[in-house]
Amino acid sequence: MPRAKAWKYKPTRFMAPDSHYDQARADRAVYFISNLKHGDGEFAGEPFGLLPWQEQIIRDVFGVIGVDGYRQFRTAYIEIPKKNGKSELAAAVALYMLVADREQSAEVYSCAGDIKQAKIVFDVAKAMAEQSPALMKRLKILDATNRIVYPAQRSKYVVLSADATTKYGFKVSCCVFDELCNQPNRRLYDVMTKGAGFSRRQPLNFVITTAGPDRESIAFEVHKKALDIIDGSRADTSFYPVIFAAPDDADWTKPGVWKAANPSMGITSRLEDYKREFEDGKHSLAAEIYFRTFYLNQWVEASENSWIPMDKWDKCAFPVSPKKLEGRVCYGGLDLSSTGDLSSFVLVFSPLEGEVKYQVLPFFWIAKDRLKERIARDHVPYDIWEREEILFTTTGDVIHYAHIEQFIKAQGERYKIKEIAFDRWGADYIAQNLNEAGFTVVRFGQGYGSMSPACSDFERLMRAQEIAHGGNKALRWMAKNVIVKIDAAGNIKPDKGKSPEKIDGIVAMLMALSRAVIGGAVDRKESVYNRRGMFMIGG
Repeated sequence: MPRAKAWKYKPTRFMAPDSHYDQARADRAVYFISNLKHGDGEFAGEPFGLLPWQEQIIRDVFGVIGVDGYRQFRTAYIEIPKKNGKSELAAAVALYMLVADREQSAEVYSCAGDIKQAKIVFDVAKAMAEQSPALMKRLKILDATNRIVYPAQRSKYVVLSADATTKYGFKVSCCVFDELCNQPNRRLYDVMTKGAGFSRRQPLNFVITTAGPDRESIAFEVHKKALDIIDGSRADTSFYPVIFAAPDDADWTKPGVWKAANPSMGITSRLEDYKREFEDGKHSLAAEIYFRTFYLNQWVEASENSWIPMDKWDKCAFPVSPKKLEGRVCYGGLDLSSTGDLSSFVLVFSPLEGEVKYQVLPFFWIAKDRLKERIARDHVPYDIWEREEILFTTTGDVIHYAHIEQFIKAQGERYKIKEIAFDRWGADYIAQNLNEAGFTVVRFGQGYGSMSPACSDFERLMRAQEIAHGGNKALRWMAKNVIVKIDAAGNIKPDKGKSPEKIDGIVAMLMALSRAVIGGAVDRKESVYNRRGMFMIGG
């Protein structure tokens, strides 16, 4: 990978007063990394030409020496958007710490939210090592156990398994922590960075990450620490912070903002790539959040943006007539929640030949004795909705699922319900009963694998005004509440935990709509649906 330009080292402003810059040590690390070669991709076989921002980090981390003669920085926190070469830099650091740091019995670890993510940096390092005859003479690559060993110094580079937090005895010389934003909790980070390197004179935690959506996470905690050190409101001379990001108030639509946040643009990525992603972001809030989070490195908190633009939702308030739909083929979505909460059943009718709109018919239930309590708590007019027959109540202080079961069976007499998709949480019993009654029931996973395609179908149809929801007030309230989770691949799913109020009706609608989109096309051709039964849609 070619360097962008030659440059002269400028000492970091985070150097402690009693530290100094040792050019020989910095040169040693730069020389080692510069003699590595890229193992795959566009630059496969080419020397690792450190870009200016990368060389600054390497010289700071390895060249700034404390009064005790050891490296000043014990944690390097590198927060930068995707596609800037942070995995390659981390892999090069891991190899240096394994073979060139003069540490006997070095222990280098790749950590991440899951084993697949942790292997990304490891695999890059392995590919680099395989390009170097000098390294391959010294190293043994053990693919079966995801490790590289350096027998001469009894050193090892290991990918940690997902249950690493149950293990002890780490003597960490280097921990490469990839995508801290994806950590489900703080346990692994604490195990690897707090005390595991006490037996080493100069351990290094090399943390690389993009921004994320969760401001209650360990990633945001470390991000905030980095910001505080950068602005001078906090002191920690062992912590080295680097953040490339667009300011929160920047105009995210401007290419100049994209360039400022992405120091490798033009080398590891092209402006055209960002323009393509941006075009998606203009037409979808979820895509906008993805673009701003992963390409501009902004911490776009989910609660700042509901997923469904209400102006576009309201444009789909076309009338829906239950009477005119009688006898029509439809698909159901069932979200029972808890017995003390709101339960939802939604029917979605695929368009007939010559039609374009999917028609939505929702039903909701709440326990009668909880009505006043829920009105006071949620500030929602459940009592008015009950009188308007927008929702139903069941006697007592819990919802009786048997009542919902009988209601669904009655709808089966009125409409041709081809399938009922359900969230298996708490619904297995009623699903079994419906199956025995002759309905085809489908376990519908709530993960990205199932929900992201359903969300995409909904967005597409809503923007084309090819959904008719009749302006149902309860469903509109839920639509306004929906916050989505987004993963690093751009997949999305509703986040009940982050959504400010109930969204069960939308979840039920998404499940039904997903099956209607798939089944509607088949129905018009006829017909694998002459059988009944129960089956599962994963993830």
